[in-house]
Amino acid sequence: MNFFRMFGLGLCLTLCSFVVLAANKIDSVRIWPSPDSTRVVFDVEQKPVFRLLAKQGSLVTLEIDGVSEPKLGKMSGASELVKSIRVQKVAGKTSIRVLLDLSRESTEKAFALPPSDRYGHRLVLDLTDVQAEKAFVAPPQPRRTAGSSGRDIIIAIDAGHGGHDPGAVGPKGTYEKHITMAVAEKLAALLNKEPGFKAVQTRTGDYYIYPSKRPDVARSKQADLLISIHADAAENRKASGASVWVLSLKRATTEVGRMMEQTEQHSELLGGVAEVIKDSANERYLAQTVLDLSMNHSMTTGFEVAASVLRELDSVTKLHKKQPQAASLGVLKAPDIPSILVETGYISNHNEEQKLKTASHQQKLANAMFRALKKHFQQSPPADSALAQWRGKSNLQMPAESAAARNSSASASLPASSSPTVSGPRSNTATVAGPALPARSEGSARLVTHKVKSGESLSMLARKYGVPMSRLRQINQLKSDNIRIGQTLLVPQS
Repeated sequence: MNFFRMFGLGLCLTLCSFVVLAANKIDSVRIWPSPDSTRVVFDVEQKPVFRLLAKQGSLVTLEIDGVSEPKLGKMSGASELVKSIRVQKVAGKTSIRVLLDLSRESTEKAFALPPSDRYGHRLVLDLTDVQAEKAFVAPPQPRRTAGSSGRDIIIAIDAGHGGHDPGAVGPKGTYEKHITMAVAEKLAALLNKEPGFKAVQTRTGDYYIYPSKRPDVARSKQADLLISIHADAAENRKASGASVWVLSLKRATTEVGRMMEQTEQHSELLGGVAEVIKDSANERYLAQTVLDLSMNHSMTTGFEVAASVLRELDSVTKLHKKQPQAASLGVLKAPDIPSILVETGYISNHNEEQKLKTASHQQKLANAMFRALKKHFQQSPPADSALAQWRGKSNLQMPAESAAARNSSASASLPASSSPTVSGPRSNTATVAGPALPARSEGSARLVTHKVKSGESLSMLARKYGVPMSRLRQINQLKSDNIRIGQTLLVPQS
């Protein structure tokens, strides 16, 4: 009797599981293209059981179990990468195969997503366009010398979320991705109208980019700063106000360690300094030192810009946090690029959602960020930038404190880990600390000031300004060729 009971129970469970497995169905297919990839989302009624089969030429095949009807449901979206999608039943099985014919070489990844507030069960197929990805996040080319006119300062603006990822959703259904894009476009317009600045956007349309790829886009554009724009959300609908986030030291240290393991990235991250390091027996130690120095510079700059943005935002909106906050956020992962993330307000708050939707408030937010960025780079422009050239030709006077006092103050403010004097990456981000000094001269040469940034050495500055190293040592009373980040040097100019 017990045998028959157990047999009956097992048979029942088998039949039940078969019924559940066979009950699945594809309700719709959504295609989300981006410049370097395409996401295909299959909305299904039950948790999918699937396999990504071996690729045959340009044909990608997904086999999904428990689906009896070879139908795809409603289709939306299109992509140049996906030429066609068709479905066929698997003979002798309660399964179907979805076949995607692609136009170019790709890599594929399939995974399931559980139900969320807006969607049910989903089967996701990510297709990465190999050729487009290489172009999209290509390593930056060496900057061409800008000549006497100087180059533009490049600000990478990242509109958070996009495409299939709407971000936070307000009580009235406002998508964060629309707010971030609107503010980003307004900020880009302001920067592009300002002489000496150039804005680049990580995304220019409604598509998704992985957060970890966004700093790579900024790096490929040779950005001097990355600013990521978001709108916050919380279960407490009363939460309100803007905040600004910077890279946490723990995340930065982790990323430096990861980069050290990827030796093929050394040239990309270290710039010209890699040419010196690659033939050294102590390559790893030197590269680590260089990246540490770059990280210190980027984190310090990021914090300074974040504080400046908060001061400007305080004049146009309520602040949720009055000081920059540190976090381990994917978009802030680059230790070699100063980066900040601006939460423009709480879209989950009814009143702030209404404000964030209006073009006038979006413009106020963009104006505040623009003022902060302009002030920061006017005070500390990259040495090869047009702003530095214009500032050097101005008639502004130096502060009353002596060069020695400035050197002492600068070195005292540096973290202990900045003490090594090995040159760091991003030598093109060195900043001019002061204007030309018409009142001070040495023979027929006038003296300008230069504030040392990571990636610079005395020999590099001598070549840059066309001055013998011995001359620089003499004028600045240097006992060796070692210089410190933050040190202010006097440089003779004919």
